Amino acid sequence: MTGRAMDPLPAAAVGAATEAEADEEEDPPAADQPTPQAIEPQAIVQQAAAPSRMQMPQGNPLLLSHTLQELLARDTVQVELIPEKKGLFLKHVEYEVSSQRFKSSVYRRYNDFVVFQEMLLHKFPYRMVPALPPKRMLGADREFIEARRRALKRFVNLVARHPLFSEDVVLKLFLSFSGSDVQNKLKESAQCVGDEFMNCKLATRAKDFLPADIQAQFAISRELIRNIYNSFHKLRDRAERIASRAIDNAADLLIFGKELSAIGSDTTPLPSWAALNSSTWGSLKQALKGLSVEFALLADKAAQQGQKVENDVVEKLNLFVGSLQSRQDLCERHEKGVLHKHQRALHKYSLMKRQMMSAAAQNREPESVEQLESRIVEQENAIQTMELRNYFSLYCLHQETQLIHVYLPLTSHILRAFVNSQIQGHKEMSKVWNDLRPKLSCLFAGPHSALTPPCSPPEDGLCPH
Repeated sequence: MTGRAMDPLPAAAVGAATEAEADEEEDPPAADQPTPQAIEPQAIVQQAAAPSRMQMPQGNPLLLSHTLQELLARDTVQVELIPEKKGLFLKHVEYEVSSQRFKSSVYRRYNDFVVFQEMLLHKFPYRMVPALPPKRMLGADREFIEARRRALKRFVNLVARHPLFSEDVVLKLFLSFSGSDVQNKLKESAQCVGDEFMNCKLATRAKDFLPADIQAQFAISRELIRNIYNSFHKLRDRAERIASRAIDNAADLLIFGKELSAIGSDTTPLPSWAALNSSTWGSLKQALKGLSVEFALLADKAAQQGQKVENDVVEKLNLFVGSLQSRQDLCERHEKGVLHKHQRALHKYSLMKRQMMSAAAQNREPESVEQLESRIVEQENAIQTMELRNYFSLYCLHQETQLIHVYLPLTSHILRAFVNSQIQGHKEMSKVWNDLRPKLSCLFAGPHSALTPPCSPPEDGLCPH
């Protein structure tokens, strides 16, 4: 992120639309699709107009009192893929976005999400705005599209559960407005409104609420969050591998059963020299013939276990990793944005002061000295604004870090889901394996049977006496 993200975007920048990709052109909803629930934009704007100037909170406004249950209960948003439309030249992907809180269902394109995120960054540059998944690439396959759908769902749920974002008109428009020009409506809602610094009554007093060692706390918390992020990133990668292995195991079991069934169904006649063993081979084939059904059931159970890990474990890990990533992005915006601008303003002020002193020493014309004095006053005002923004940025960072710690109890949810998926999956597969044993009883007939399987060799490689 560049430093420009820290200050309100100019009106021209807010009004300019992100250029759509070839596959993201606006099309009207198909005639055979259900009409989403409509909510007038005027009503949405009126609902959000009341708190447009943020009220002074009671007590210490720096401290948050939210719980994980409260955040999760704010809303649950579903993002489902609408079947791809076929066009002569252009193809595009559309999503149905359904909000439990607003009881709404609207259609959104990827570029709608892009504009939505831009408006959030415009209004809340000092808050954790989640990242979006990458744009569609040429030749994107079904796996890419599904991964992006999941990522968009995580993005919008993190936004919908954020204490500030959840009450903002931009979110309400995105989740409720069903017109075809949602991007323009989003831009209009933010065009004449400054960022949070300009709308928060305590913004100029943020320094008063910060601890004296805020810079040290910022450095320590950043290191802590970085370590947590690295650990959860590795956990997510391992969970993905576990889910993938379960899917691969399902495919292997299915093929294994089919091959056993193929052996049992083989009708090739035995040669004459093998006639003595024809009854043995016939019994063996009869036992193997129907095994594809049981192995197909085993494969199904393995696939279910992998899907459960993917949905209940990997998704929760991705949600938390996304929150941690947005906090790291916020730290970068703070350092490269308002902090960097503050340092540049101080440097510029120092140069102006030196010019003023040089002009006074050289007895320059009064008019040029007055111009320098005027520029110095302007620069002092700019420095004061930068200082206020810097402290407000630290204030917001302190609150956003608290939100990260509110999300930390997700760890227990993730572990419980992981343990339950393994217990349930292995329990179901164990039952199928046990049910399979009686069907193979002729293969394990006893110590004197011709079908008794050979013993495994001893570990030391020596034959028993």
